[in-house]
Amino acid sequence: MATRAHLDFERHIVEIQAQIDKLLDLAQRRGIEVSEEVESLRGRLQELKQQTYDSLSPMEQVLVARHPRRPYTLDYVERICEDWVELHGDRAFRDDEALVGGWARLQGRTVMLIGHQKGRDMKENLRRNFGMPHPEGYRKALRLMRQAEKFGRPVISLIDTPGAYPGIGAEERGIGEAIAFNLREMARLRVPIVSAVIGEGMSGGALGIGVTDRILMLEHSIYSVISPEGCAAILWRSAEHREEAARALRLTAKDLLELGICDEVVAEPAGGAHADWDEAAGLLAEAIDRTLSELCELPVERLLEERWAKYDAIGAWREA
Repeated sequence: MATRAHLDFERHIVEIQAQIDKLLDLAQRRGIEVSEEVESLRGRLQELKQQTYDSLSPMEQVLVARHPRRPYTLDYVERICEDWVELHGDRAFRDDEALVGGWARLQGRTVMLIGHQKGRDMKENLRRNFGMPHPEGYRKALRLMRQAEKFGRPVISLIDTPGAYPGIGAEERGIGEAIAFNLREMARLRVPIVSAVIGEGMSGGALGIGVTDRILMLEHSIYSVISPEGCAAILWRSAEHREEAARALRLTAKDLLELGICDEVVAEPAGGAHADWDEAAGLLAEAIDRTLSELCELPVERLLEERWAKYDAIGAWREA
């Protein structure tokens, strides 16, 4: 698993966990009976996790969504999929490792799974470009979606990116066009599509694989047109106002469910997905499988009608 990095508001949780680890180590080395003390500390730990994560501010939710120990796409693939076969390349330029995809078997159902992938250390992050895809990443994703459509298989997309890569090379190769083309093609893809935001879903980088029949969000994930820091830099000329920006953006899973953008909030283990990768994966797999079971029952034309209606209904405005 990832390093033992923790956030400021997790300090007391980490301290109690350290006490438990110390007691267990002492019991193993010296043969001391500590089960009562450990059980008591575990009770306190569970209660503290629940209290802490039930009262997070929007900016703290953002930090949890970006947690360095949070499971990424391939971590979920390892836990919920069988017969994973990764496919590479956009057949035009190169293989973008910030966006992975391939065939997999989920709960006995063959699916095409696509998702953003970040790195665990600097070397891997440079290879994965910190989970920020280039145009060829989105073109690869569309190639795989069309392959799924050809064989009549549903598509799953796992969203976790700070955004599409804004570099000169990406602009030269048409990052905006690649994302816009995906939006159009996903809107009319003739198979069920389900997306799950597993971390941070930022801007067009997230939307490029996010036009789907159902949008699921993990409890502590976020989905927004811009990051709080970027919003604060534009509106207040300073990233110091990121707390205010995070509140105004309404980017948490709970907010987006209320606004009708997210279709379901998937619960996370106490202490967040990074506290227990296996439990988080199990909860996500159950939600995706249940959603796909519903969608696969619909005739294709009705599926497309409902997909269009879903996006037509998002947003509200008032004419002066």
